[in-house]
Amino acid sequence: MQTSKSFRVDDFIAGWIGGASSVVVGHPLDTVKTRLQAGKNYKNTLHCILTIYRKETAMGFFKGMSFPLASITVYNSAVFGFFSNTQRLISKYRYGDGRHPCSMLDLTVASMLTGLMSVGLGAPVDLVKIRLQMQTQMVLAENLHLAGNVPSGTNIPLRSVDIPNQPLYRGPIHCISSILQAEGLQGLYRGAGAMILRDVPGYTLYFLPYSIFCNLLKPDATSSPHPCSIWLAGGLAGSISWVTATPADVVKSRLQADAQLQRKYRGILHCIVHSYRTEGMQVSFSTAAC
Repeated sequence: MQTSKSFRVDDFIAGWIGGASSVVVGHPLDTVKTRLQAGKNYKNTLHCILTIYRKETAMGFFKGMSFPLASITVYNSAVFGFFSNTQRLISKYRYGDGRHPCSMLDLTVASMLTGLMSVGLGAPVDLVKIRLQMQTQMVLAENLHLAGNVPSGTNIPLRSVDIPNQPLYRGPIHCISSILQAEGLQGLYRGAGAMILRDVPGYTLYFLPYSIFCNLLKPDATSSPHPCSIWLAGGLAGSISWVTATPADVVKSRLQADAQLQRKYRGILHCIVHSYRTEGMQVSFSTAAC
């Protein structure tokens, strides 16, 4: 399906299908990643998995999945559709033919533009997803803040300020409206600066290796790569991209999970400095396996 020689809709459809598949398969591990990056009291990945399962059952791994399932499909569709069509526009502008193969410079420009575009769509999606995934930790933080503000000498047991099993947000729509009421539109883009630091180099280091691996794995220059070769190229490129993007992703997750009533980080630099001082260098890659 296509509307012109330089603009194709099928790239958006492929991105939509890929996005839906990635959410269903990857959300449990994404929940573990988010808890490790922004949560407390987890010794390692296995301990985090067992803790979530014991306290929240298997459903705990799928907290906040409805919103990503509805939104990340659109997000992935926009990202991959935008990248593919940007390549064609660049080729048409530079070479007079949208089907002309892109150079490494062309791919780099298309990847960086895609990274910038992705932040506008993805920052609110990530924020809501992380707030819903972190409900247990956020309720605890707010309750401890409330307990800490009880006047000294007041005989109120801690359990009286606890709110067991009462989430902060009833769902994604309530989460969005709560953030807008408390922080305004800019609240939905908390962590967007760190997301730019993650996505601009991250997409560049994904699409460039992906294109290189696909070309290397083709039987010859005129044929298309085999589906298995495409999967392999995507996996290798994803590994390269994620390793380099993880430090910025840790900062983004911590800023987005930061509770409004007890704000811990003043910004990107403060989050980086505080994280390194309290947890050391290993904090940047503590969740790379997720």
